[in-house]
Amino acid sequence: MPPQYEINQLEKEESWRMFRILGEFVEGFDALSRITPAVTVFGSARARPGDFAYDAAVAIGREVAAAGFTVITGGGPGVMEAACKGASAAGGKTVGLNIELPMEQKTNPYATISLHFHYFFVRKVMLVKYATAFVLLPGGFGTIDELFETVTLIQTHKIRPFPVILVGQDYWRGLLEWLRARALVDGFISPGDLDFFSVTDDPAEVVARISDFYRGGGVDLSSPA
Repeated sequence: MPPQYEINQLEKEESWRMFRILGEFVEGFDALSRITPAVTVFGSARARPGDFAYDAAVAIGREVAAAGFTVITGGGPGVMEAACKGASAAGGKTVGLNIELPMEQKTNPYATISLHFHYFFVRKVMLVKYATAFVLLPGGFGTIDELFETVTLIQTHKIRPFPVILVGQDYWRGLLEWLRARALVDGFISPGDLDFFSVTDDPAEVVARISDFYRGGGVDLSSPA
């Protein structure tokens, strides 16, 4: 096959890929532009009923919805399903932002709005752009990635310093101790960077912290999303 033909084919594929990326952004912006105020809940897709992460997510979803927030999740099973389940039980709005994966990811039935993404980076923009608080339950690489991406955006002033709440003190303790003992001591982060997030095990405290933040900022949660 002539090299020029291969180059032309590659250029054509790249052009169509750009259209697909743009299409995913447009669909996301259109669907989510009216759902604020919202809280994004992150956590493991592998959590099951009876696990701390799953049961806490149900309670948090219920409390968040009762306080007037839309619940945004990654749309899959585990913690994502649990948070949407709790919010639905309280009559709240829920958003599931699904991603195409070879395993684990399947749409949970509790999302009021369900979107599907091929590109991780588009989905990650949507998980952050319309959230005004972030709750992170125990999870794996994806959850840890979402934690550090969120606090990096706050650290670099790309988003406002919204509440970032880690749920599960036992789970997060080792990571936080490492940040204090190594990253902070070695000068790779500043002391104030550790104030970007807080830790609790209490679902009611999660919502209290978020609501206090908005009352302090003069945001009216009684107006429709």
